[in-house]
Parts: sequence; C-alpha cells; structure tokens
Amino acid sequence: NKTSLVFIAAHKPGALYKILGIFATRNINLTKLESRPSRAKPWEYVFYVDFEGYLDGEVYQEAMLELQREAAFVKILGSYPQAI
Repeated sequence: NKTSLVFIAAHKPGALYKILGIFATRNINLTKLESRPSRAKPWEYVFYVDFEGYLDGEVYQEAMLELQREAAFVKILGSYPQAI
C-alpha cells in the first residue's frame, strides 16, 4: 500500500530537512522523492512523494497535519495498493 502527495517547501534554510524529518521521526518509508521547478515562482520547487502506507493510520494523520503546518502547499493525490 502506498500514498502519493505533492508539496512545496518554504524557500528558507532547513525547510526541506524539516519536512523530511516529519516522515523519518514516524518511521514512514519514502519510496519516491522527485523535485520539479514550479511554474508559479522562480526558484520554487514542487516535490512529489510516495510513501508506504495508507492515510487511515494515526501516525500518517499526524504526519499530514504537521506537513500542512510546515509546507507552503500540500496536495494528497491518493492512497492505493502498490503495484508488485
């Protein structure tokens, strides 16, 4: 099972480090992390993330709440069975 989302980190030192720590401290395994330049602002990047697990678990809900506080933008794309 996996969940996909996109986020934009604030443009300040340590912002991405803080966001990745949200997952690490909860032992949530990231299976994909890609960055793409934002079309909206120069030097802003959109990060695409896949992680193991569904959003219905308490640890995942806590992580998403903290992510929404730390990131400039968050959009959850969905949770679904992982392809074999």
